[in-house]
Amino acid sequence: MKKTVCLSLLACVSLMADAQIDAMQEELQKQKEATQKLEAKLDALTAQQNNASVNTSASFSQNAYLPDIALILNMSAVSRDIKNSEYENNTSIPGFVPEGGMHLPFNKNRGFNLNYAEVAMHSVVDPYFEAFAMFHLHPEAFEIGEAYVQTTSLSYSIRIKAGKFKSNFGRINAKHQHSWHFDSQPIIYKALFGPDGISDPGVQAQWIAPSETYLMFGAEALQGNNGRSFGDTEQNNLYVGYLKTSVDIGEDLSLLGGVSFAHGKNTTANATDVYGVDFTLREQIGSYSSLIWQSEYLQRNKDLGASTDKQAGLYSEVIYQYNNNYSAGFRYDAITKNETDLSAYNGIDTGKLQRYTAMFEYKPFPMSRLRFSYTNDRTKVIAGERKGINEVMLSLNIAAGAHGAHDY
Repeated sequence: MKKTVCLSLLACVSLMADAQIDAMQEELQKQKEATQKLEAKLDALTAQQNNASVNTSASFSQNAYLPDIALILNMSAVSRDIKNSEYENNTSIPGFVPEGGMHLPFNKNRGFNLNYAEVAMHSVVDPYFEAFAMFHLHPEAFEIGEAYVQTTSLSYSIRIKAGKFKSNFGRINAKHQHSWHFDSQPIIYKALFGPDGISDPGVQAQWIAPSETYLMFGAEALQGNNGRSFGDTEQNNLYVGYLKTSVDIGEDLSLLGGVSFAHGKNTTANATDVYGVDFTLREQIGSYSSLIWQSEYLQRNKDLGASTDKQAGLYSEVIYQYNNNYSAGFRYDAITKNETDLSAYNGIDTGKLQRYTAMFEYKPFPMSRLRFSYTNDRTKVIAGERKGINEVMLSLNIAAGAHGAHDY
């Protein structure tokens, strides 16, 4: 009996061992088949790469450095209580822009406007540089808004930029129109620098201090093509410097501030100095709600040889973002100093140059925006008469493709 039990146990063990061996052999066969398939795919990819035209002299694959491309479309429908011809050709800002000198690239017509299509490109060039380009396609013109390279790996928190770019003077100058909180440019910026702001070929250096508080120092040497305040381009004539800082006040409130200075020569070959101070307060109310208060004050001393113009102005805006979809805001603009020759405006009230704007914004998605605004503008003289202009606007902005986030 005992022999029979032992033989049965041996038979069971033998059968189990055979089953395990069969299972392992089957699994090994599957692994071999999978390996053969992977080798076949690898051979096919290798053959495809060998047949392609590739710069084998480079130490990296250029395909990994293809540029990000974005398309921004901006359009508007405008109602304004003044004719298009009068608004475009006979408008002036006393002491700043003469009659007929008001260039209007955005929202020019009472009616419908295709303001621009902007093509933005960004690419890492190599381990040391990245490149940016922004091309503006207006209905009547094509222009290079910005085109520059900047370093990515310099020591000591230093960054160098070279090419054509928007200066980091102040708070709003470096921003593009579609990233503003309002569709119109602040009056003091339009008066001092024109619709393009300070945007020139040149070189920029920035350094971030190794401190607990954010401190960024910047300096720029630019050509100085801006004819409103500078414009003597016999050689590069414009130099800009600024200090920017940011601090957190508690858990939900942050403060961003800065001081800026620009020095250059104007069209009379004399010096122009522009001083600026700005601050932005942001209170994070909830996960998607915030309150932003942003203000800037600019002052210009423009030496004309026989006299010196002393002019200044400000804007202050408050934006309440209810959630990711809805926000509303109000902005106040004013020219606060206008010590210049105003004899061309004899008999015309040139005081209290102010503007008020209210807006409501709806974003169905972060890449699209509808904005409704009302503006009462008291800064213009039109055909020899001081007029208050009322404007209602509905604007649409679309951003398609890879587009970086904007500063708040």
